[in-house]
Amino acid sequence: MTLGPRVFGKEAESAAELFLRKKGYRILHRNVRFPSGELDLVASIGKTVVFVEVKARRTSLFGGAPHAVNRRKELRLIQLAAQYLARYGLDDRPCRFDVVLCQGDTAESAHIEHIENAFEVPGSDLRW
Repeated sequence: MTLGPRVFGKEAESAAELFLRKKGYRILHRNVRFPSGELDLVASIGKTVVFVEVKARRTSLFGGAPHAVNRRKELRLIQLAAQYLARYGLDDRPCRFDVVLCQGDTAESAHIEHIENAFEVPGSDLRW
């Protein structure tokens, strides 16, 4: 039986969280909601705050998970990260954006790929 997209996505987030914990990341928050969107995972490694976008795909059709984060999504993540840093008083900490790709029939059997520093943030885009 195939899981629905929402359940599959939530299981992929759990798999990504476990994967990051095993790599030494500390998970600060999961599914942080703002009026303009949601951050999947917020983690830290050392003093760096890491905003993690989790992308789950069953197949590689249409480029699969790696092509799911486009420039428009990047700009939204930057905006959400600025709100998060302001909300939690962390605007003095270095931060970066990672993407965790989960591709497979189920979240448990998915191939997981972690792309650190997945995209650059122009200095003028960070307005906190």
